[in-house]
Amino acid sequence: MALPFLPGNSPSRQLGKERFHKSQHWDTFDGVPMLVGSEKPGIGGEPLYGQKNKPTFSVYPRGQGSDLPAWLAFDKQALCFEAYFQEAVTESQTETHRIRKCKIYFYMEDDTIQVVEPEHKNSGIPQGTFIRRQRIPLPPPDDDQFYNIFHFNVNQQMVLHSRIFILTDCDSFTRNFLTKLGVHVNDSTTVPEDPYSNLREQIEKSMTPLRPYERHDTLKQFLDHDRKVLRFFCLWDDSKSTFGDPRELVLHYYLADDTIEIREVISRKPGRTTVPKFLRRCKLPKDGVARVKQPGQVTDRTVLNVLSSTSQGSRFILDSLKTGSVQEDFYKDCDLAVGAEVNVWGRRVLLTDCDSFTKEYYRSKYGIDFTPVHLQAPPAPKPPRMVPPYNGFGSEEDSLGFCLNLVPKPPQKDFRKLMEKDRCGFDGHVLSFRAKMVTSDPVDRDRTFLISFYLSDDSITVFERPISGGFGGKFLERGRVKKPGQEVFKAEKSEYFTAQDLYVGATLCINNRNFQLLDADEYTYNYMERHAEEFPKANVGNIISQLRSIPEEKQSEIWKFLTLSDPSNTGFIPYESFSTLLSGLDCSLSEHEVLVLGRHFSEPVQQSEVDVGLMLAIAQDFLRKKPFDDLPAMARAFTHQDKHKEGHLPSKEMRTICKAFQLPFPEKLLEDLLSRFSDGDNIDYNAFLAGINWFENPAPPIKPEDSLKFVLNMPPNEAEAPLKNVNYSSLLQDVFGAPPISADPTTAVS
Repeated sequence: MALPFLPGNSPSRQLGKERFHKSQHWDTFDGVPMLVGSEKPGIGGEPLYGQKNKPTFSVYPRGQGSDLPAWLAFDKQALCFEAYFQEAVTESQTETHRIRKCKIYFYMEDDTIQVVEPEHKNSGIPQGTFIRRQRIPLPPPDDDQFYNIFHFNVNQQMVLHSRIFILTDCDSFTRNFLTKLGVHVNDSTTVPEDPYSNLREQIEKSMTPLRPYERHDTLKQFLDHDRKVLRFFCLWDDSKSTFGDPRELVLHYYLADDTIEIREVISRKPGRTTVPKFLRRCKLPKDGVARVKQPGQVTDRTVLNVLSSTSQGSRFILDSLKTGSVQEDFYKDCDLAVGAEVNVWGRRVLLTDCDSFTKEYYRSKYGIDFTPVHLQAPPAPKPPRMVPPYNGFGSEEDSLGFCLNLVPKPPQKDFRKLMEKDRCGFDGHVLSFRAKMVTSDPVDRDRTFLISFYLSDDSITVFERPISGGFGGKFLERGRVKKPGQEVFKAEKSEYFTAQDLYVGATLCINNRNFQLLDADEYTYNYMERHAEEFPKANVGNIISQLRSIPEEKQSEIWKFLTLSDPSNTGFIPYESFSTLLSGLDCSLSEHEVLVLGRHFSEPVQQSEVDVGLMLAIAQDFLRKKPFDDLPAMARAFTHQDKHKEGHLPSKEMRTICKAFQLPFPEKLLEDLLSRFSDGDNIDYNAFLAGINWFENPAPPIKPEDSLKFVLNMPPNEAEAPLKNVNYSSLLQDVFGAPPISADPTTAVS
């Protein structure tokens, strides 16, 4: 007795079910609701009433445990069948149909089919892939299903896209695979004969030549001389024709196939219609006939008619003696030479010169050395372009641009010099000199100036140092300065001051005011001595050569003066005495040359160091003028970089953080401060921040000239002489070859 269909009396189908999704069966096309999912399953993927599960693929491999997917089990495996189909030919009298052979490939991984027709030579029809790889549906009324592996067998018909294919055979792998699946594979069948293919075979057999053709082998010449071209420079004198003139040509001879090509050298303004080639690449005959022969007129063999009758047919034979052949002589490489003429279809072209490869080719093969032929006169020199004098408007370079070009361009600067001599790190490429004004005015006589020369663009700036009762500041804006004594309105370019014109002791006329250079900073001395080839006044070799020209009678006076200046016989004399000695000699040495010579033979002098309190006061003065209030942020940055919380950081990291916060210190002041707070390679950043903190630890006020020393990179004490003692014994040995005086340098007389 069956239980009633009531809750609790029958098992539920939903027990253990986890999927309850619903398929989309309806959709709207152009506003019309339509059923689009008739084959889709119901709720949770269960089939609806009347639906049957259709397998996606035809073959599923049997494996132990979980089955492998078809795309992995049958990867790179395909069944191959031989087939043909019959194609009707309606517009031909010789044939009514054609039999076209093809191969059908069935890929088991996804049940796709591909039809390929083998290509035949001169078939006249497109061949190759006939049906690209795809899943092909069955013919109606089963067009909702696709072909699978069980639809294939030998000696049966298949309809692929309304075209009937007949399978005739298969390969051994396909036969074994179908047999293992339980499919009985039929026997192979033959392909019917194609009348058109038989006709083509007969035509090809009838076209078989009864005699061998003569073959001229040119492959060796091509392989030996490919990409090798002889180049000759030619001249064609066409001056006899109307409006003609001599024309320059370039002849190319290709060694690979003995062909010649001629191109014309086209000038910038030819005055005629130009063509890319004067003669296309071809074999050039020597006779240069004006009339081209008709096709078939030039042949290697002559055909002789031996017998011609209506009953026995025609008989022909080839002339083995070649009595009727026409011989043509073409130009070879042996016919070309510098100075020879080439007949280019009636035009006489003279070979005047060749390139280096052509000369080497003829020298190695024929032992000939070519000499160029000069027929044309050298081009006349261009007349000099007259430049009008300067009119006073704008700069001279800018005014010259209006004379050289119709559309003026801005004056070009020396970019290479700018990149080489521009500021790079601590190397500023700026020569600084201390100068005074040469005048009879007692007020201007005491004024002190700082002249800076920028090597990147040869510009000069002049700053006046502040003195008591006067104002300092910029005296001359940065720019190039002309040398005095030049005419203003002239056609030639004006001369400007260069780096070689500035040295200690020189007098410069800047804006009708004379300045005498008194001293220079240490960077200027070092730069001029390192680049002695550019600065003759700093070249020690040139200075010693001038001293060697002193007469012998004055050498005894020099020895006597040195003996009196060095009573202890130490080998050192004061620099003042050394300078007085050279100034009294008639060797025309400037003050800068005396300084360079003294620096070269001097003992090192230790400069006095600046007080730490003064440097901190100068640093606070810079921070107060900024004003700079990022000291707490700098303290946090130093603490963050200090991983071990030791209160010390490397000098490189300290300098990087100071640059990141844009600390308004000159380079020299920052380097001196970091060196004072350093303990080896590490720096105490707490002491550094406490010293420059102008909020909590204000320093006493400073003088303006103290901060100017660090801004202009001047020595701490200008009154102190940069040189003290000079080793005159080494100087005499280098100049006169005298033996040095043995003495202890530590006991030198000050």
